Amino acid sequence: MPGAYIAVCGPSEASAADQLDAEHIAQWAAERGHVVLCGGQGGVMAAAALGAAAGGGVSVGLLPGDTRDGAAPGLTVALRTGLDEMRNALLVRTADVVVCIGGSWGTLSELALAVRTGVPVIALRTWVPAPAPGHLIEVGSAHEACQALAPLIQG
Repeated sequence: MPGAYIAVCGPSEASAADQLDAEHIAQWAAERGHVVLCGGQGGVMAAAALGAAAGGGVSVGLLPGDTRDGAAPGLTVALRTGLDEMRNALLVRTADVVVCIGGSWGTLSELALAVRTGVPVIALRTWVPAPAPGHLIEVGSAHEACQALAPLIQG
């Protein structure tokens, strides 16, 4: 039985730092038996899929369209949703914890949906509301993100 379901969210046009951090966090999660969820396309999402693969784990991508075209290499499962941006709600509601890295409007929507529904959020170089709710943890590095994830996904 897999561990927690960890959504790694971020822009499809991501910085190199954001991609490296997403890969690191996803690999850390996969090595511990957790399932990595993402939006299934490029940038942070593709880095998360590669990190999960490098960690020997499972990654599930929720694709926006009716086909699997554009699915990130490295995904274990690529699900066509036909939901476009509305897949963000499905992604958040499926996750036990959401990790937001970098900033795009899609990332903001995922963060907002998680905050609104009480799903814990780890925020790395992304949007942070003021005041931040208690279940949103802002971190400064991928290492700190993994440290913050550990107690949220135990048991």
